[in-house]
Amino acid sequence: MNAPLVQTRATSILRATPAEDAVVLDYEGRFLRRKRLTSRSGVSFMVDLPETVILNPGDAFQLEDGRVIGVAAAMEPCLRVEGPLPRLAWHIGNRHTPCQIAADHLLIRADHVLEGMLKGLGACVTPTMAAFDPEGGAYGHGRTMGHDHGPGFHSH
Repeated sequence: MNAPLVQTRATSILRATPAEDAVVLDYEGRFLRRKRLTSRSGVSFMVDLPETVILNPGDAFQLEDGRVIGVAAAMEPCLRVEGPLPRLAWHIGNRHTPCQIAADHLLIRADHVLEGMLKGLGACVTPTMAAFDPEGGAYGHGRTMGHDHGPGFHSH
């Protein structure tokens, strides 16, 4: 009879913590509460957090056995957007689309509808693979979709 597999668990997150090993997760994969993951070196563990969290590249999982496993952003299909950046950023933000901002370009996840809209606004749009790490929301870190400003914010 085989012995049962003992599953190592991660029950807490360490923000901006260096680690020797890491899991590579895309943008959607860095939004989780409970999930089985495997690190680059083959360490398998179960993430079991009390609530859903948004992980940033550079964060880490604290495993019950003391090991620390970092979080790295996976390469994923994106669009590099160049042109009149303030105007383009406004249109991207108006659609609650996550956006990574650099001095000379914007980066969004690949989306053919947004690509067409941006080209129509005069943008130069180039498909690329990138480790997507967008800005957090205006009211704290994390996703901008479904944000909450607090009670009564929009009741003016």
